[in-house]
Amino acid sequence: MMNFPRWKVLVVVAICAIGTLLALPNFVSRTTLDTLPDWLPHNQVTLGLDLQGGQHLLMGVEVESVIVERLNNVADGVRTAFREAGIAYTDLGVVGDAVHVTVTKTADLDKAREVLQEVGIGMQIDVGDDGKVVLNYTDADRVALMRDLVQRSIEIIRRRVDELGTTEPSIQRQGDDRIVIQIPGGSIVPPTTQAQMTFRFVDETVPAEGVRAGSIPLPNTAELLPSQETDAQGNPLRWYVVNKRVIVSGENLTDAQATFQQNRPVVSFRFDSVGAKRFGDATAQNIGRVFAIVLDNKVISAPVIRSAILGGSGIIEGGNITVESANDLALLLRAGALPAPLTVLEERTVGADLGADSIAAGTNASIIALILIAVAMLALYGLFGVFANIALILNGLLLLGALSALQATLTLPGIAGIALTLGMAVDANVLVFERIREEIRNGRGPVTAVDAGYREALNTIIDANLTTLISTLILFMFGSGPVRGFAITLSIGIVTSVFTAVVVARLITAIYLRRARPQALPI
Repeated sequence: MMNFPRWKVLVVVAICAIGTLLALPNFVSRTTLDTLPDWLPHNQVTLGLDLQGGQHLLMGVEVESVIVERLNNVADGVRTAFREAGIAYTDLGVVGDAVHVTVTKTADLDKAREVLQEVGIGMQIDVGDDGKVVLNYTDADRVALMRDLVQRSIEIIRRRVDELGTTEPSIQRQGDDRIVIQIPGGSIVPPTTQAQMTFRFVDETVPAEGVRAGSIPLPNTAELLPSQETDAQGNPLRWYVVNKRVIVSGENLTDAQATFQQNRPVVSFRFDSVGAKRFGDATAQNIGRVFAIVLDNKVISAPVIRSAILGGSGIIEGGNITVESANDLALLLRAGALPAPLTVLEERTVGADLGADSIAAGTNASIIALILIAVAMLALYGLFGVFANIALILNGLLLLGALSALQATLTLPGIAGIALTLGMAVDANVLVFERIREEIRNGRGPVTAVDAGYREALNTIIDANLTTLISTLILFMFGSGPVRGFAITLSIGIVTSVFTAVVVARLITAIYLRRARPQALPI
């Protein structure tokens, strides 16, 4: 085991050199790195929220508002389906957490039951002998809906935050209907904008001002919405009576980009095949009508349909759309609409000063641990302790270089993982050195004692580190936040420590034996 071919020596030296080169950017400032040539490594270790500061948000998912919206959609669907089926009804509407309707003719109950099963898919339907019908969601359906909304919200928030270029955001579920967002460095605008865009017709038969004044009743099939454009006091410039029935929703959008038209910023969008067909049919059949582009219950544009729009694409324009707002709107539409409104339950900022204190404390702890370990190895094993210390220093550089190359996020528990790695790194050397001492006591010569020491201790070293690696991988898979940061640094540290202890230290020892040819080992 003490024979190292030239190619193997070159590989070991290359790995150590590359690891050291990758670690060096962490010892200089970002300003200095920017002045270095591009071919040199520039990646530094990414610091987590607890080290560099940042923003912590606790968001609540408003599940009940989604249930109410779905109940309203079901009520609208019941109205349309009953009319098409010729079923007479009264008292249709949402009461509490259910849709209520009364079928006026007993003879229509069976037909009504069949129609409702198609309209209220997944809902509990109770049809009374007196013709009163109730559609609602069961408790199990509500729980399943809540889980789905939270999971979809997490994915959409992640896409939005990633498009902002934020480094290593932490977005996790907390409890049944809450989401924790942690953004290292700087701050972000809370992603509460739902970005739910719909295309609907404007009901021009009902004056919006009359509805606002209370002199004209608002139809059940419509709602009063403000324009996105506002005056100097922040009041909407116009109001619209918009049909609740959605022609095409934002779910059918495949792309949205900020661009210019006639030197004005606009947002171009494109539908998928389903959305393009719906939009084309609706515009072809309603030439001359006004349709509203509604974003989060505000009308951002209300053009008149001049001709059929069959290409599946269009633009969003408005008097108050700026370059910045066009880019933001395009980003939100690309990321997708949040399936439910979000509210900020808690918001706090972790200051950079606290992070700097944590870094200093963790760095000092690691340096003290490194010094104490080095002194102990020198005192116990003499020259072989020097070999172990060289391997230990290379282990730290390789670990730092790997974290930099992978852009893994380093948290305070991650620093604890580094300190633990440095302490565990010499375990393999201790096993080997004690085995060498045992071989010397048995009368073996220097070369055969060292060779036997490394060979006999190898299986024990691999077994011990493999079991530790398995446990850290389980921590990474099932842990969250700080636990995963600890697992990442410890996992990488196990790999680098085995390499430096078994390969690098053995290479240094082999070079010493070949050149010094000692009659007795200084161990």
